[in-house]
Amino acid sequence: MIKLSTLISTAIFLCFNTLLFCQPRGINREKYRINTSETKSTITIDGIMDEPAWLTADKATHFQRVLPTDTGFAIAQTEVRVIYDESNIYVGIICWDSTPGKRPVESLRRDFNFLKNDNFIVFLDTYNDQTNGFAFGVSAAGAQWDGIQANGGTVNLNWDIKWRSAVKNYKDRWVAEFAIPFRSIRYNGGEKEWGINFSRLDLKTNEKSSWAPMPRQFATATLAFTGSLIWDKPLPPSGLRFSLIPYVTGQATQNKEEEVGFKPKVNAGFDAKAILSTSMNLDMTVNPDYSQVEVDNQVTNLDRFELFFPEKRQFYLENSDLFAQLGNDNLRPFFSRRIGLESQVLAGARLSGKIGKNWRIGLMDIQTGQNDTVEAANFNVAVLQRQVFSHSNITAFFVNKQVMNLKNDSSTKYRFNRVAGLEYNLASGDNHWLGKAFYHQSFYPGASHNAAAMSANIAYNTQYLTATLNQSWVGADYLAQVGYIRRTGYYEVNPQFQYKFFPAASSIADHGPAFKLDMYYDPSMKLTDRIAQVLYQVEWMNKSILVIDGMNTFIKLQSPFDPTNTGSVPLAANDKFYWNEMGISFTSDIRKSFNWLISSRYGGYYNGTKWMVDGELYYRVQPYGSLAIVSTYNNISLPAPYKSAQFVLVGPRLDLTFTDKLFLTTFVQYNNQIDNINLNLRFQWRFAPVSDLFIVYTENSSPIDSRIKNQGLVLKLSYWFN
Repeated sequence: MIKLSTLISTAIFLCFNTLLFCQPRGINREKYRINTSETKSTITIDGIMDEPAWLTADKATHFQRVLPTDTGFAIAQTEVRVIYDESNIYVGIICWDSTPGKRPVESLRRDFNFLKNDNFIVFLDTYNDQTNGFAFGVSAAGAQWDGIQANGGTVNLNWDIKWRSAVKNYKDRWVAEFAIPFRSIRYNGGEKEWGINFSRLDLKTNEKSSWAPMPRQFATATLAFTGSLIWDKPLPPSGLRFSLIPYVTGQATQNKEEEVGFKPKVNAGFDAKAILSTSMNLDMTVNPDYSQVEVDNQVTNLDRFELFFPEKRQFYLENSDLFAQLGNDNLRPFFSRRIGLESQVLAGARLSGKIGKNWRIGLMDIQTGQNDTVEAANFNVAVLQRQVFSHSNITAFFVNKQVMNLKNDSSTKYRFNRVAGLEYNLASGDNHWLGKAFYHQSFYPGASHNAAAMSANIAYNTQYLTATLNQSWVGADYLAQVGYIRRTGYYEVNPQFQYKFFPAASSIADHGPAFKLDMYYDPSMKLTDRIAQVLYQVEWMNKSILVIDGMNTFIKLQSPFDPTNTGSVPLAANDKFYWNEMGISFTSDIRKSFNWLISSRYGGYYNGTKWMVDGELYYRVQPYGSLAIVSTYNNISLPAPYKSAQFVLVGPRLDLTFTDKLFLTTFVQYNNQIDNINLNLRFQWRFAPVSDLFIVYTENSSPIDSRIKNQGLVLKLSYWFN
């Protein structure tokens, strides 16, 4: 009962801290306020703020530094105005720049790397819950950056929506204009106030700044620190609006390994979006196609457990936090990439949004087809969330996978698999306290009392100190077929601690030690895994970072395992291994046109040794593109009869942005662990807002004789109709 009592005590601790530390409103809301008024005149989005409405609009000024220090006003000052009409919110920005030199930008690609581009971003807390919102930004070259916000400020950049922007550059400033349609975002009708903040990154002065002040340990996207946008009249609720995004594809594939010649195929389908209210929308998809989605970055797999790759498909992204943030990183009861992984998605619908001020709902239903090896299945997810205190919440959910027409000789073991759970998410008003506690129960034929999982964690975060305690217990029979569960049958405890020093008048921004301990116990509470790590990190004012660490590892194998993951002679179950290793990494000044990262580790590895070197090189020719080379080398030495191995993974990537609407990406990945060279060519023409022509060529070949294993060419055309 040790594990249960510890989890329960942590959950009580979470509740106590919620009552003690939560604040009713954002801490900047009363002091930092900007008024907006309706305009009847036409606003032209051209980067020239010459319309009369801009001259009389209220201004947000006196931006304050966030990094490298969070004291004083920024050297590179910014002015922002906000106006609106019946269809759009307009944001006008003047980014003053008195520092000589070219403004650093990486490329013209949408959703650029925040840290490698001079940029401006507006964050909107449209629900006034300090938890969910929207982000819209531009680089100094005019590339757009947009995302949907959740969990107090995390931004998902895979979300794209229709909006317009324009940028003009001058010697002493750059000017931007935004037009954000009301129909592109969600909010509560009748409100007279939103949370809002503005963020500016100026790389020449090495400053990140914001309008409403932000402690430097937090991202400027953190909604707990927004100011207020005051409307001159309550926002009216919107009526029903509908968007249709049809697509058509033509493709030809060839699989030489299976002696299958070229197979041409034409396909069509559509996505649809019905905006039921200002805060509720219904998404639908019929025969979706994901051929244009960027290929995953390969990694050398030396893990005993399944690797995680993020969701990139657009249909699953809006309000995705309701579904994707259930559980924790290694214990997710729902993982949307499970759907359509082995069979075609036929159709799906998703209802998500706000009900009133404090309730959120998410309902999803997806139907997949069958093929020679996989039966058709229906997937259902239901989530209900209630906000409590300032921006904490309680969530109840239900996930169901139902196999259709299960055959006697099927490889599928169960006709259904269901998981239900209750979660509490803590976030104090000042964001110093964060935490989560949950209980999940899975249901399937023959499920035992061990088909459950529970977890509790608490984190305290200040400018100097970060301390966390994570705990999880997962039953041996816990099963979540639509989730991402790395392992079952364990109790885990994971404390972490980090402290930072901030020297005055120094080229060093901060430095300090950190300690991490991760321990796993089997159901009889015997230790099976222990990883203890001590590190020291130094960050310079120019963004360079040095990290040195030492690690001690103990593992008692629960099942046979080959440390090279090549299918050679495995180590035996119940064998115990102890080893030590050291690591060092250095990240150069990312503001430079040429920047790099290198890291290396050396030490024990099970019953042998391992030397690892990672390298990343980046070079940009702004604003037209960048070249990146990411490589990993692993040298594993094990005694006979176990296999030693050397693994090389090299992934050069050429990213060309001819304009802000015309892109070409060439991605090559050589991986000798799977004896494969993967080539991915992706051409994109955004001929209208969120409407694209894609041409994608994919090829897998042998690195030994360049023999093509399989290849495919896809042409996809989609258009967004309002």
